[in-house]
Parts: sequence; C-alpha cells; structure tokens
Amino acid sequence: MSSSPAVRIVEVGPRDGLQNEIAQLSLALRREFIERLAAAGLREIEAGAFVSAARVPQMADSGPLLQALRASALLPPGVRLPVLTPNLQGYAAARAAGAGHVAIFAAASQTFSQRNINCSIEASLARFAPVLDAAAADGVPVRGYVSCVVGCPYEGPIAPAAVARVAQALRDLGCYEVSLGDTIGVGTPGTVLPMLDAVLRVLPADRLAGHFHDTYGMAVANVVAAYGAGLRCFDASVAGLGGCPYAPGASGNVATEDLAYLFAGMGIETGIDLPALCDCGAWICAQLGRRSHSRVAAALAARPGARLAPGPAGTVAQ
Repeated sequence: MSSSPAVRIVEVGPRDGLQNEIAQLSLALRREFIERLAAAGLREIEAGAFVSAARVPQMADSGPLLQALRASALLPPGVRLPVLTPNLQGYAAARAAGAGHVAIFAAASQTFSQRNINCSIEASLARFAPVLDAAAADGVPVRGYVSCVVGCPYEGPIAPAAVARVAQALRDLGCYEVSLGDTIGVGTPGTVLPMLDAVLRVLPADRLAGHFHDTYGMAVANVVAAYGAGLRCFDASVAGLGGCPYAPGASGNVATEDLAYLFAGMGIETGIDLPALCDCGAWICAQLGRRSHSRVAAALAARPGARLAPGPAGTVAQ
C-alpha cells in the first residue's frame, strides 16, 4: 500500500454522513466506525463537529470521541482526524480534546448562509477569522468548505464567480485547502467544469478538493470531470451516508466504495482496501438500520463469489 496515494480520499461519513442520519450512534459505535474505516485504508477521516448538541445531536460527545480515538491502539499511525469548528468556542473545545486538524464552512449562496448559519457570507468569513488566527498560532491546519457551489435549494443556480470569491476568501484567511461542495447534488460535468474553471483562476488545483453529492446520480461523473480538470482530492462517505435534507429519500454524499472502484479501474492508487471498505459499509448500515447507497457495494454483495483483481482497491473480474 503506497504511503503517497495518487488521489486522496477524505472520508466524511462519521461527520457529514452521520449528522444527516436520523439514528444517533453511541460514542463506542462511532469510535468503532472510525477504526474500521482506518483499517480499510482511509487516512483522513472527519471525526466529528464541535457544534451545538441541541442543533446537531448526532455530533454530541465529539470531544470524548476524539480523546478516545487518540488513545486507540487500533488506529494506525498517521491517520488524520479533522473536526468541524465553526467558531472560536468550537475551536477551543476541539483543541482541548486534542484536535490537530480542523475545518470551517462557508457558502457560495447568501440565502443558504442565512438559513444554515444565520448570517451573511461576509459575516461568516469574519467569524472564521479568529479561528484561523488561533489555529495559525497553534500550528493547526485548517481546511475550508464551500457549500452550494453549483446550485442552492433557495436561489437555484449559483454563478461560478461567486464560488471563486468565497474560495479565494478562505485561502486568504489561511485555509490550506478548499473543498468545493455540490451540497444538493444537482451538478453535472456541464455545470461543474465552468465552476472549476472560475475557481482555478484564483486557487491552484492542488489546493482544491471535490465534494459531490449523488442526489441525481451524477457524483461519479463529476469526480471524473474534476479529476480531468486537475483535482486530486475528493470527499466521500462510506455507503453514501448522509442523505440530502433538501431532497427527501435521495442519496447524499458519493459513496467511498464507488470512488475506490472508479480509481482502481483507472489504475490510480488510493490506498483503500475495497473489500474491507465494503464490509465497513455493511456494518455501519446495520447499526443505522438503513441500506447502503453504494452501487459497488450492492454489486459485490450480489456476487459473493466474484474474484477481485490484485491491487490496493481491487476490481471485479468478469
């Protein structure tokens, strides 16, 4: 297994995935979930969010969880466990729990920003500034996210220039990487590529990540398009955890299994053990009482005798 995969996959299931699931997992199950993901080869796993437990009960106990993971003998060395810290209070709590990697969220839509975090885009960026200052003083890397980079549930299509402005602002604040989120999964290569063209004018590809939801089944196509545009980092959620609060019944994040299979078929190293990842996806779905949204996992489950070709991720032999 390569120590420097050609494509980085950031696993967001334990945070972005679980916070949109109805079921609430215990701290012990959340810890086991992350340990299983790490055992499958994931090396960047969103562990939690230091937000209001009243608003996001699924993320309660993120502090004790992070402390338990730091003490876990089952977590391989070098696994990064970023956590969401939307304000200075959240950042302080995360640091007290031992966080060494944090993330902040902005939006490319004014209405979404107001509805989601009760402030304008500009106010949200001002709120993040002290977080970035504190992180810089502590030597903690900060990842930035931009929501609604293609479409907004309130405003409709979002102008690529608006996305570029927010991405540039996050870079200027000090984010080492900006993840571009198609939050409602309406993007296609025809809309994703113009957005990326605008953002690439202000940030290089190696400081960007793609975060595509699969509401309309276009996430894998958008990943391929973004890869062709130069991106080499993508967010994904095992079993497609998360749903989409703006499209009831729809799948949420692109499934990590599907990206692992995609890149294996392209001959691109990810460092992921696909059979182990599928096992992890089946396990977490059993805990949540839901089915997997991974097409690859479903196909492999239907062919229990399928032979996997050699390689870190594996491909199904015909």
